[in-house]
Amino acid sequence: MLVSIITATYNSELTIRDTIESIDKQTYKDIEHIIVDGLSSDSTLEIVKQFPRIRKVCSEKDDGLYFAMNKGISIASGEVIGILNSDDLYAHNRVIEKVVDLFRDPQVQAVYADLEYVEAGNLETVIRYWRSGGFSSQKFYYGWMPPHPTFFVRKELYDIYGVFNTSFRSAADYEIMLRFLVRYDIPATYLPEVIVKMRAGGISNAGLANRYRANREDRRAWRVNGLTPYFFTFFLKPVRKLPQYLIKQ
Repeated sequence: MLVSIITATYNSELTIRDTIESIDKQTYKDIEHIIVDGLSSDSTLEIVKQFPRIRKVCSEKDDGLYFAMNKGISIASGEVIGILNSDDLYAHNRVIEKVVDLFRDPQVQAVYADLEYVEAGNLETVIRYWRSGGFSSQKFYYGWMPPHPTFFVRKELYDIYGVFNTSFRSAADYEIMLRFLVRYDIPATYLPEVIVKMRAGGISNAGLANRYRANREDRRAWRVNGLTPYFFTFFLKPVRKLPQYLIKQ
């Protein structure tokens, strides 16, 4: 079973080596790592060239992160697709092996797991522990969502239900999971362990203005899918993050 992992890069020289090495060290070897670069002006591509196992590299101007992800999906050959951002890394070398073991069941359509937010300068210092818990599409109505960097799906789902909606600035990952798992009721399988380390930060969490903008995009994600949230859904979404600062693995 070929697994395609898409990494979008733009001037990622400080972190891309960690990302690539975490994929390169996986015990499961049938991996197609796709780099979609937005014409980096730093040494990102020089670092990428040091890893001959990377099967596909595309470097050209694009219109942002979700355009790059869609480009990667369009050229992916794998039966299963995962997306690992250029400042994230897999938590251990058996991540893909464990994900593939779940996908060997033909009934499994999507897999997600837990995630750790770590300090940018010290990957062993955990700031937040995102324990996802078992799946129910109804949990979205209570502010829940799985961490997108842990989200693997069969490629055919993108073919059937569409790719990332690039009209979203920061919530296209939320929208696509809402579309797949709630609107189209695709079941997801939970792998109960940390599989991704994410450096702290991010578009939707950086400052109150961006958090307000992200909240508006979350609301629009429900509207474009013809779904009606509860009146408290968007209040609970940020509230659910608070225990992540207290929970330890």
